[in-house]
Amino acid sequence: MADIGTYLKKHTEALVKDVGIEAACQITGKSKATLGRYYSDNAEHTDRFMPVDAVAKLEAAASYPHVTSGLADLKNITLSYCEASAASVARTGGVNADVIALSQRFATLMSEYQEAMADGIITINEAKRLLRETVLLQQVLLDMKLHLEEESC
Repeated sequence: MADIGTYLKKHTEALVKDVGIEAACQITGKSKATLGRYYSDNAEHTDRFMPVDAVAKLEAAASYPHVTSGLADLKNITLSYCEASAASVARTGGVNADVIALSQRFATLMSEYQEAMADGIITINEAKRLLRETVLLQQVLLDMKLHLEEESC
């Protein structure tokens, strides 16, 4: 359970930092100290986690659903995340357009990976860029799957 707790605390910290500590305090009605306890790795705060309603409020204001994504990862669930602007254009084109987008996304992912491994280690920021590219690649695959399902009916 300690590994799960640590994992969720890291995602909680990313969520609070994404929104900003001051804004997170206003959104949740919690103090900086309370929010800090939710992602603290100190032994005295091991069993403290952010309430679900606070997570939902913060994820509504965040650029990415950090905690929801972490929970999904723990259950080996794949989420499809699209921003409103991306959702409106995500389904245009067909399988041919998807294949082109797939190769472009994969090339971008490999480029990011090569850049990240240039010094032999992947930093947190590099890992975040790789994760972002992986999620975008996953979205292209999902679009391709839906297009193929439409064509097979």
